[in-house]
Amino acid sequence: MPRPCRLRLIEQIPAVRFFKPQGIPLRQLEVIRLALDELEAMRLVDGEGIYQEDAAVRMNVSRPTLARILDSGRRKTTQALLEGKALAIEGGNTQLIESSFSPGCRFRGCRGWAKDETSKEESDPCKT
Repeated sequence: MPRPCRLRLIEQIPAVRFFKPQGIPLRQLEVIRLALDELEAMRLVDGEGIYQEDAAVRMNVSRPTLARILDSGRRKTTQALLEGKALAIEGGNTQLIESSFSPGCRFRGCRGWAKDETSKEESDPCKT
């Protein structure tokens, strides 16, 4: 039995979830489905310009898994653009989290300010 897939953490849901070529009715178009985790990987690596290793930590996946997710998302997006297909952004094995990541921090696995629920004290792993 294969190991179950881990939830991929995403920090935001896109405001627009569907794209299509202008002037062509949707019923005439083939739709390509881009998963939310594929979009999140492209947002982090291509949009924010962070390293794949850091993006993998933020998404709760390994670096090789992030590379596969990124490759799949880029292929689907390129295919939709070059072949004039519609692109639907939906689905995937994801969990939405509140982003509290400190963009300037290089601490591995940093999520910025964290609150310890047991002691009710604020702690910042970046300051240590």
